[in-house]
Amino acid sequence: MQITRTPATTTTASSEWVTGTVYVTPVAAAGDTSRLRIDDVRFEPGGRTHWHRHPGGQVLHITEGTGLVQRRGGPAEVVRAGDRVVIAPGEWHWHGAGPTTSMTHLAVLTAAEDGTEAERGEPVTDACYPAGPVL
Repeated sequence: MQITRTPATTTTASSEWVTGTVYVTPVAAAGDTSRLRIDDVRFEPGGRTHWHRHPGGQVLHITEGTGLVQRRGGPAEVVRAGDRVVIAPGEWHWHGAGPTTSMTHLAVLTAAEDGTEAERGEPVTDACYPAGPVL
């Protein structure tokens, strides 16, 4: 058993993966003994991931605020604190804050056997991102 009492380091997410301001705090990293990865991710208003997919799928547990999740071919859906979103393996999607609201979630995924955690797609453009308030 490993108990960590020192706070994890929060970093700003790379613009290669997100639009806007997004902060990532690792909770558990995939490594030699586990392929599980958990991150605490905070999206400032307008912040969002690019389209992406995970070989093992992903679970998002919304812990604060109000945001959006969209699966390829479907509408953007509003998510709120307490919601849980299950993304199927290989499903293209994006997630993030609303235009005027912040959102924080725990992102849980299992890396593929070769260590791959995600495949990045194109950015979610302002033209495709909902412009109105998220209720």
